[in-house]
Amino acid sequence: MQAARHVVCALSGGVDSAVAALLLRRRGYQVTGVFMKNWDLLDESGVCTADKDCEDAYRVCQILDIPFRQVSYVKEYWNDVFSDFLNEYEKGRTPNPDIVCNKHIKFSCFFNYAVNNLGADAVATGHYARTSLEDEEVFQQKHIKRPEGLFRNRFEIRNAVKLLQAADSFKDQTFFLSQVSQDALRRTLFPLGGLTKDFVKKIAAENRLHHVLKKKESMGICFVGKRNFENFILQVSVLCCKGVESRFCAGPGSISNEALVFQYLQPRPGKFISIEDSEVLGTHKGWFLYTLGQRAKIGGLREPWYVVEKDGTKGDVLVAPRTDHPALYRDLLRTGRVHWIAEEPPAALVRDKMMECHFRFRHQMALVPCVLTLNQDGTVWVTAVKAVRGLTLGQFAVFYKGDECLGSGKILRLGPSAYTLQKGRSRAGVATEGSGDGHSDSPGLGPTR
Repeated sequence: MQAARHVVCALSGGVDSAVAALLLRRRGYQVTGVFMKNWDLLDESGVCTADKDCEDAYRVCQILDIPFRQVSYVKEYWNDVFSDFLNEYEKGRTPNPDIVCNKHIKFSCFFNYAVNNLGADAVATGHYARTSLEDEEVFQQKHIKRPEGLFRNRFEIRNAVKLLQAADSFKDQTFFLSQVSQDALRRTLFPLGGLTKDFVKKIAAENRLHHVLKKKESMGICFVGKRNFENFILQVSVLCCKGVESRFCAGPGSISNEALVFQYLQPRPGKFISIEDSEVLGTHKGWFLYTLGQRAKIGGLREPWYVVEKDGTKGDVLVAPRTDHPALYRDLLRTGRVHWIAEEPPAALVRDKMMECHFRFRHQMALVPCVLTLNQDGTVWVTAVKAVRGLTLGQFAVFYKGDECLGSGKILRLGPSAYTLQKGRSRAGVATEGSGDGHSDSPGLGPTR
């Protein structure tokens, strides 16, 4: 008789991962629960929330009668996720640490620990997502080393696994999994992929998992928690630059190393300037605090103004009135090298150098029809069929074809806004001269920074 398949399930202390472990147990698998400690965050009462989550995860394992393990990836999280987060803000971009965390921590560190240290036949998480493999097909997968070079040889990996959207379209989390490696994905189970959130809660309630059912949904950046983001960035930067270890900082190593990282985020006062007439409307504490498209809090002004550009050289933030101002809309962007999940790059894109698909750059935003143009260095131009509001440097453009998540690339350049193009037309096309980035492979006007 064949021994039960061993599945190592990541437990966060929340309801989704708890039910995922329960469902795996019901399928007859040998399940081990693992809690990952990635960040030491104290809540307002001085209690480490990671410890509380760990206790909840441990209780889940007790209820399900499965082994429990705890691993710490604080160092790895600091080096691969949080340092990248700070560096991106220093460059004036708005990063997405959840996508980076899944790539480097959950589906690399945890995956390797589960397979190499615990002897897992497969790993599982509580993400709302699906793949193109059935459970038994996952257990038959073998490790396939990724070939070196710009693109994977499409003959090296046969029958590549596809990442598919969850049945619950509102909860679908393929957006956050768009940078996961093929090697990890082909050995991962997503027990919640075919379920709705309401049904998951019902399962939890019927199986004595009330302690996780009562917890609030985790939202936002894990190392910020419920705090105001601006206060977090400014407080942590001031404390660390003074050589004082902040209670928000979990990074390992000496204080001098932390200060070295945080010196990039010292408060940098600047001005709010109207993009229409260059009038100075107020001041701010740091241009890196603002994301394109967000409302700017300008003291003394009742009417709303929105961030449309950032000048890193002067530290100024350009703003426009009205949430539908044309300066907020663009239809062109360029990514960094794209991570393609199943086929790198898709055959249609290689053949035609262009491909129609959909993309989004925020979780749960409506998918936007677009045309991709492939560049020789693995980057792509993305031309939206209709101008999109609030395209943001540093976010990931995640691509979809039907139910399949194709992969993603970080947005590194933006095309001119509709407002810039309008001004250009009114000046007989002179205003856009020289606004490109020097690349000759643009499908249209060169992007602006």
